[in-house]
Amino acid sequence: MCGITGYYSFKQNAHDAEASVNEAIARMAHRGPDGNGVFSDDRAVLGHVRLSILDVSDAAAQPFYSPDGDYVLVFNGEIFNFPELRSELENQGTKFISSGDTEVLLHLIMREGESCLKKLNGFFAFAVYRKSDASLFIARDRYGEKPLLYAEDENGIGFGSEMKTLLALPGLRELDRESLYNYHHLNYIPAPETIFRQVKKLEPGHFIKASSTGISIKRWYSMPSGKPGKEISTFEKASEKLVELMDSAVKRRMISDVPLGAFLSGGIDSSVVVALASRYTSRLHTFSIGYADEPLFDETRYAKLVAQKYNTDHTVFSLRNQDLFEHLHELLDKLDEPFADSSALAVYILSKETRKHVTVALSGDGADELFGGYRKHQAEWRMRKGGIAADTVKLLGPLWKAMPGSRNSKAGNLFRKLDKFSEGASMSLQERYWRWCGYADRSYLQGLFAFQADEAEIKRRIEAYTDSIGSTNSMNDMLRNDMQLVLPGDMLTKVDLMSMANSLEVRPPFLDVEVVDFAMGLPADYKVNGSGRKRIVQDAFRHLLPPELYNRPKQGFEVPLLKWFREELDSWIFGELLETGFVKKQGLFRPEALQQLRNQLHSTSPGDATARVWALIVFQWWWRKWMK
Repeated sequence: MCGITGYYSFKQNAHDAEASVNEAIARMAHRGPDGNGVFSDDRAVLGHVRLSILDVSDAAAQPFYSPDGDYVLVFNGEIFNFPELRSELENQGTKFISSGDTEVLLHLIMREGESCLKKLNGFFAFAVYRKSDASLFIARDRYGEKPLLYAEDENGIGFGSEMKTLLALPGLRELDRESLYNYHHLNYIPAPETIFRQVKKLEPGHFIKASSTGISIKRWYSMPSGKPGKEISTFEKASEKLVELMDSAVKRRMISDVPLGAFLSGGIDSSVVVALASRYTSRLHTFSIGYADEPLFDETRYAKLVAQKYNTDHTVFSLRNQDLFEHLHELLDKLDEPFADSSALAVYILSKETRKHVTVALSGDGADELFGGYRKHQAEWRMRKGGIAADTVKLLGPLWKAMPGSRNSKAGNLFRKLDKFSEGASMSLQERYWRWCGYADRSYLQGLFAFQADEAEIKRRIEAYTDSIGSTNSMNDMLRNDMQLVLPGDMLTKVDLMSMANSLEVRPPFLDVEVVDFAMGLPADYKVNGSGRKRIVQDAFRHLLPPELYNRPKQGFEVPLLKWFREELDSWIFGELLETGFVKKQGLFRPEALQQLRNQLHSTSPGDATARVWALIVFQWWWRKWMK
C-alpha cells in the first residue's frame, strides 16, 4: 500500500515538473511513511511513497525497475493472487530478486501489456513508464478501491493518488459548479468528475495510455450484467458456494509481512469476515468503535459477542461526544476535495486507533452494495411489488410529510423513511434511484445556489451516473449501479482517505473478483425480497454467527451530529463558516437558503438537514483551505 504521483510530458520537458512531484510526495507522506523515491528523465517524472506490507526489504522499494532498466513502475495496492502469478512467470523463465507482488506485476506488464489486468485479483492504481518508446501506462482496479486522479493539458498529464498531489501543479483550481451541485445532493463527487474542471478521476476498470501524441482512455473491465449464472440451481447451493468463495477471499487477504487485524462493527458483514479469518490465525486482533453517549448508534455489544465466539484479541474504542468533537477539525484538514459522508469521522478515529496495533485491517465493505443491504433496496423491492401496505404508504404521503422526521430517533427515522418512500412513488425508476441515493431534493438544490448551474450538463451527468438503472428491469440493475456509483464514490473513497491518513491498509474480502462475479450472477431475490436484505449473506453464514446478530435493525456506521449542530457548533457553523458577509462575498450560496436550513435543523422535523449542513461544513472548510 502506497501513494503514487507523477508527470508525463508530451514535449520532452518533464524535468520542469520535478519540483512539483517532490512537493506532491511530501504532501502524501502519510500514505507511505516507510520510504519514498523518484524517477526522472526528459519525458516523465514518477514519485512513490511506501507503506511496507509485502516484502518490507529494500529489494521491493519503488520506483521499481525492470532488469534491463527499460520499464519503471510505481504501484499503489496489493495483488492477492501474486503467488500463483509468480509461479506462472517462473515456469516461463522469469527470475525474481524480491518476494512481494510489485515485481510480479511489472513482469506481467512487460510480458502481456494491458491484457494482464484481467489476471489480477486485488486492488491497485499504478503507472508504468517505458523509456525505449517514451510511453506511459496508467491503470485502476475494477471497483475503485484505490484512487487515481489526473489532469491533462497541451503540455502533458499529471497524476496522483490524492487531489493534493495534483494541486502541487499550477493552474488547476477552477471550480466545477456542476460538481458542486451534485455534491450537495450526494455528499460526494462521483468519477470521472472532481470539484475542479481540469482534474478528473480515472474511473474504476479503466486505463490511460500516454505518448507524444496525447492520451487515450479505455475501459478494461465492466461490471457483470447481473444475469443468473447457469451453475447455481438452488438457493442452498448458491449459499454453499458463497461460503467457499468468501473463505478463499479472506485467506488470500491474510498474506502480510506486518501485523494484521480486522474491523468488527457488530454487523453481519464484518462478523462474517472475522469468523472466516479466525480459521487462519491463532488469535485475530479485532477492533470496534462505539458511542458511549449515544446508545441508539452503538453496536459494540454485538461485536463483543462475535469476538467472544472466536476468541479474538478484541479492542473497543468507546467514544464520548467530546472525543468526536476533538477530532472534527483534524478530519476536515485531511480532505483535499469536498467529501461529506459523516461516518468518515468514525472511520478516521477507528483507523487512527487501529494503526497503533496493526498495519493491515480486514473489513466488511462492499457487501451492502453487492447483496442489497441498504434500506433503499428493500424500499425499491416493496415499491415494485406493490400491495396494500405499499399503496397505503403512498396514499398517506401528506401525513408523513407533516410528521416530525429525524435520523436521531426511531419514530422520527420511521416517518422520514415513509415520507421518502411516498415521494419516490411518483417518480420514474431512474429519478427515484437518484433521489434515494442523496439527501437533497430538486427544490432545495435550486434554492441553495447563488449561481445558475448548467442544467443540461447536470442532467447528462446524472444519466451517466445512473446508466444501469432499468437496463433489465431487475433489482440487480440497482445493485450494479450502486457498485459503479455509491461504492467507489462514497464507501471506498471514505475508507481509503481515512485509513491512509493514518498509514493503515484496509482489505475488503467481499470485493474479491470471484465473489463479485458470482454475486452479480445470482438472481435478485436471493439478495432482496419480502423477508429482508442481504438474504443470502444472512443465511449462508448463519451457522457461523451468534443468533443475536439476526432479527435486529441495520444501524449503519453513522455519527450522531444533530445535537452538536444545534448546540456546541451552531455559532461556529452559522456565525463563521456560513456567516452572511462571507457567503455573499463567496458568491456560491444564497444566505436566505442557509437561514431556512438552520431553521429546519432546529425544528422538530430536521429530516435530512443534518446531512445537508454537514456537506456545507465540509465544503466551507475545504474552500478556506484550498481556494482562498
